[in-house]
Amino acid sequence: MHKVMIHPADYQNCKAAVERAFELFPQEVKGKKVLLKPNVLRAATPEEAITTHPAVLTAVIEILEERGAGEIVVGDNPGVMGYGANEACFEKSGLLSAAGKYFRNIGLDAAEVAFDPAYLPAVSVSKAVLEADLLISLPKFKTHGLTVITGAIKNSYGILPGAQKALLHRLAGDPARFQEMVVEVFKLRPPDLFIVDAVLGMQGNGPASTELRWIGRVLAADNAVAMDAVICRMMGLDPALLPSMQKAVRLGLGNFAEGTIECHGDLTPITDFKLPPMGGREGLHMPALRELIESRARMRPVADPERCTACGTCVAQCPAQALSFMDNVPMVDAAKCIACFCCQEMCPEKAIALK
Repeated sequence: MHKVMIHPADYQNCKAAVERAFELFPQEVKGKKVLLKPNVLRAATPEEAITTHPAVLTAVIEILEERGAGEIVVGDNPGVMGYGANEACFEKSGLLSAAGKYFRNIGLDAAEVAFDPAYLPAVSVSKAVLEADLLISLPKFKTHGLTVITGAIKNSYGILPGAQKALLHRLAGDPARFQEMVVEVFKLRPPDLFIVDAVLGMQGNGPASTELRWIGRVLAADNAVAMDAVICRMMGLDPALLPSMQKAVRLGLGNFAEGTIECHGDLTPITDFKLPPMGGREGLHMPALRELIESRARMRPVADPERCTACGTCVAQCPAQALSFMDNVPMVDAAKCIACFCCQEMCPEKAIALK
């Protein structure tokens, strides 16, 4: 039997809800390396409800400190509009200040791991994700034009640095395959705990909609499928309609059937909650979105010979070994490049642009 917490909260008192989450889902944090992964889609203010609110992050950090966590890291890899701007996205969202000394640009260091060959034989994953003893995911209660909801499973898409996300968007080809592919990313390293910012949520055609909705809740679970099932039902959506949920169950990642989930709190569907148009079926066919994804997927790193000092950082750290020097300037092998853009993130001279 899965458990899901639904706890009343606002941004002034959300620590009580977070404390309750740790009581319901005990985690051994003392002396452990803990990675906190908020939803940092792009540079946006907390009031836009596009990113996890800094108050929720602050509450989690304080509890981890009180419980003696050995090392805390806060990081994410922003979405399509945030490539190469990790710190700027955190700063505008208020999460950089909330994270303080614990912030890390996790896009700077990645490792290549095997993936589903139906999409790509391998992907690059931030090493901070792979090396964490405990991974705590901090999703936002939002809609999404392709996945219908942004919740526990979708938040793990940010473990991939750079334009791999756009490339996989393109390779998926349609919303159903995209949803299934997101599950493949999720299972590379399932988080140990999910604490969802459902205080100020988003409805309509997310994940960057202007249609906000006061929910007044913090949600928590230690199983992503159960967590997303509750989010679906709060939004008035049958989770069985989502290909992502169906695939997650097939892979043994959890269960969304009502009889398998014990709710700690009141699960009442939100009246007249607006879901994305056509339940996500039209998303990839929107010309503007398709062109944005295509353009981002085609981007590759190009070094500026005037700024480059030939320090070799990019070549040494490229997880796909796609960079080599030519006339003291790093050049990319486009066939090997997996578009993680770690080279751009880590270049000390900011000599690498995406073109």
